Amino acid sequence: MSNDLTQHLGAMRAALRQLQDGEIGVAALCGAWRSQRAVLAALPPRYEQVAEDLLGRLEAGSLFTEESCSFSQHDLIDSLNTWLDKATHALAPA
Repeated sequence: MSNDLTQHLGAMRAALRQLQDGEIGVAALCGAWRSQRAVLAALPPRYEQVAEDLLGRLEAGSLFTEESCSFSQHDLIDSLNTWLDKATHALAPA
């Protein structure tokens, strides 16, 4: 994996951590993730589809003041962490 991709994945992980720590909101996280075009372009198309689905649900869930049974922010954050782990593995040299 190139240093650029490592840095982009690091930025995505940092944004997710900032959301968990309450330093940024959902809109900022989604913007940070969507701006990482290099990572998304380097992965199979399915990764972008899954990431966009998770981000969309996170955005929709943020419209509610309480956890919605359909959109648990905690579960979506866990899923984004899993996505990052799998993306990192997929981009690692064989």
